[in-house]
Amino acid sequence: MFIAGEASGDLLAAELVAALRKTFAEAPSRPSADAQPLHTGLVPRFFGAGGPRMAAAGVELTFDMTQHSVIGLIEVLKSYGKFRRLFHQLLDLARERQPDVIVCVDFFGFNGRFARAIQQIVRARQGPFRNWNPRVIQYVSPQVWASRAGRARGLERDCDLLLSIFPFERDWYALRAPTLRVEFVGHPMVDRFKVQNSKLKAHGELPRVVLLPGSRAGELRRHLPVMLEAVRHIGSARSVSFKMILPDETLAELVRPLVASSPNLQIQTGGLADALAVADLAIASTGTVTMECAYFGVPTVALYKTSWSTYEIGKRLIQVGFLAMPNLLAGEELFPEFIQHRATPEKLARAALELIADEPRRAAIKARLAKVVASLGGPGASVRAARAIAKLLQPVIRRT
Repeated sequence: MFIAGEASGDLLAAELVAALRKTFAEAPSRPSADAQPLHTGLVPRFFGAGGPRMAAAGVELTFDMTQHSVIGLIEVLKSYGKFRRLFHQLLDLARERQPDVIVCVDFFGFNGRFARAIQQIVRARQGPFRNWNPRVIQYVSPQVWASRAGRARGLERDCDLLLSIFPFERDWYALRAPTLRVEFVGHPMVDRFKVQNSKLKAHGELPRVVLLPGSRAGELRRHLPVMLEAVRHIGSARSVSFKMILPDETLAELVRPLVASSPNLQIQTGGLADALAVADLAIASTGTVTMECAYFGVPTVALYKTSWSTYEIGKRLIQVGFLAMPNLLAGEELFPEFIQHRATPEKLARAALELIADEPRRAAIKARLAKVVASLGGPGASVRAARAIAKLLQPVIRRT
């Protein structure tokens, strides 16, 4: 059973499903004393909730969870009734289907509670002929190292395996949740992109800036006004080519009327890797896309705006110095960050113009980013994750 609640988790889950199929197909049979295999044709079956990529990978979806993705305290509270209904629908599905393993992909506000509910059900049903005991896996660590470190104990209590995509997390958990099994599998992003080492530009070609306002409608509402005004400031100071990349056509349709008066700004759906491969600079929200900017060595101006209540609560809980993950991994502000009231058009434009004009600084940032990316592990993250799950399931396989 898979549960993924956001577009990024949908992609992670789809890649892991493909790797699990291959891993189980290649698993050797173990002959018994009479030379009969103990298992044959262990083809895994997948079901749960996710998005279109999981469906394309062959996961039987109860519903598209990614359509309900929200961010921010107020937004979550407004959607509480809906999420409660989806939660109990999935819990009933788990009871009915009794999967051998439940993979919770990111989305920890929902998935952490789901893992806890599953363990409560299992512990209440111990006894003869009531031996359902699924392995519960969290794929991608929640950012407990950034805020509310005590949540690590909940993971230790409710999860059998944590699949980590960042190298520092295993040691962090070893100190705070020593009985939690943590496997660093590497970052799946490494398998998705093919870096173009040379960014060829014709003589006199304009600097190329990629705009990445976010992947949710709420993020667009908060980031677009600031970002578009920054584009106006940058364009008045020098000639620049702008391209805004959005993950789907629905969001693109929301944006196009707002940029109709900006002739030097192109809207594009998908194709992020190709755009970053030739970009001189990015202006991006502080989400997971900053890691893709880092992978392609693109200096980035990062911003994030949220509701007043979410910001006020968050600034009291967050215990790390940066929001953009490349800055956290580097231990320094490689990407200038502008959060909440500091995310003004003037400050974004000034930071962008300084980076565009300073080629040696951009080269130094790119070199530092290469070291950050190297720490993420080599290709094969999904394969390593699948093998870790298969290893965890060995006792289950032996009983079949």
